Order: sequence, then structure tokens, then C-alpha cells
Amino acid sequence: MSANEPFGARLRRAMDERGPLCVGIDPHASLLSAWGLNDDVNGLERFSRTVVEAIADRVAVVKPQSAFFERFGSRGVAVLERTVEETRAAGALVVMDAKRGDIGSTMAGYAQAFLHKDAPLFSDALTVSPYLGYGSLAPAVELARENGAGLFVLALTSNPEGPEVQHAVRADGRTVAATVLAHLAAENAGAEPLGSFGAVVGATVGDLSSYDLAVNGPLLAPGVGAQGATPADLPAVFGRAVGNVVPNVSRGVLRHGPDVAALRAATEEFAREIRAAVAGT
Repeated sequence: MSANEPFGARLRRAMDERGPLCVGIDPHASLLSAWGLNDDVNGLERFSRTVVEAIADRVAVVKPQSAFFERFGSRGVAVLERTVEETRAAGALVVMDAKRGDIGSTMAGYAQAFLHKDAPLFSDALTVSPYLGYGSLAPAVELARENGAGLFVLALTSNPEGPEVQHAVRADGRTVAATVLAHLAAENAGAEPLGSFGAVVGATVGDLSSYDLAVNGPLLAPGVGAQGATPADLPAVFGRAVGNVVPNVSRGVLRHGPDVAALRAATEEFAREIRAAVAGT
């Protein structure tokens, strides 16, 4: 595999080989407590290493939530660096859930932190926010292309506050979300077998029939499991784009810890159900 092989190609292969499942690593205080761990750096490290041991050799994608590591300062970020390294060594792709978004040199700095191949936190893809204007993401798009990485751009999120921005109608009659999706389709034009620039589209947002989700890129879909969506819901929500959906499950898997066997069993059950739903069986 070339060091700069595009993220989309690597993701397509991982989804085909391991199934289209992303498991989140979200070590928030209540989950650490539920695992019998202290809400400190030691608890954070034990949690993260247990999840990586349990699932990183069998899922396509692992998605650490950066905020839950950053809250512990430099020692927490060091744990995040090790989590990224160990996850990628086990064969899973890392999507860093950091939702960065800014302009100019600041956006370039965020891109250097997560998308440059020599950075300690280099990830296969990064979640980003386009709400300073899609063009503000240009430094991240450029660096992702250079380093074989990808982006997941917030488009149709499942939080209740999202629609006031994402469903707003522009002067040309298109919604903001539709505009973001159109930009992604342009980024991915001609890419095979899959583009590297995807959208975040919640599995719980309801009827998406008015949106063209066929952007020739992946669709990261939070909301499966504890938030209420099921694998069986995916075809109805995503339509003809369902084959490019990467459903994210966090609490639905993590609540089974700290037992490694239980974490693996939950992961494998979600993977089986998602495969069956996507295949229409």
C-alpha cells in the first residue's frame, strides 16, 4: 500500500474486508465510571487501550473523540497519540473526531496537526466544520490530498440545533446542507473506487429524500445504537448511497466494557446487522 494511497481507496478496501462499521472511542466521565475506572489520565489510558485491544483488529474504522482526551491536557493528548498509533498498527483506519473549522493559517495549523503524515496525531481522516464557508476548508483539503488522508464535513447532523443552519435556504434556493454536499461531490469527481471527502449525515435525521447523498464519497453516520437508529434503518435513510455509509456506533458497543470478549461480541453483532442491512438481506 502506497503511503499516499487516497483515503477513499483505503476506506473502500477496509469496508469490503471488515464491514462498514465505525466504532467510537468516547471516554467521557460517566462511561469511565461505568467501567469502574477513575476519571483521570490512568482511567483514560486503560479505557482506550482496552477498546483498541478489543476492536481495532476487526473493524474498518475507529473514531476517537478528541475532546475527551484533550480535557486532561498534555497527558491526555499523549494518550490520544498512542491510541491513534496502536489503532492504525492493528489495521483499522482512524477518523479523528475533532470537528475543526477556521480560516487561513489557523485552519492550516489544524490540518498540520491531524493530516500531515509526520504529525504525532496523523489520522486517516478528520471531521471538520464548513460553517465559516466551505472555502475555509481549503488548507485541510489540500493537505489531505497530499498525504492520502480524507475529511468528513459536517452536513446533516442529528443534533436538534443543526437545522437552523443546515436547512437554511440560500439566495439560489439551495439549503446550506445541499451546498456542502455539492462541494463534496465536486471534490470527489472522477475518484475511484471512492472519493476521500465525505459528509457527516446523522442516521436519525429523518427523511433525506430531498438531498442528493451520492457524492462519490463516504457518509459517516452517527446515531446507530444508543441514539435510536438501527442498522435496519440505514437503507431507508440513505437510499442509493447506502453502500458508502460508515455507520458509527459508540455507546452501543462501549457499554459492554470493560470485558474484552463482550466488547468484541457487541462489535461483531453490529457489524453483522449492518452488513445484512446494506446487502438487503
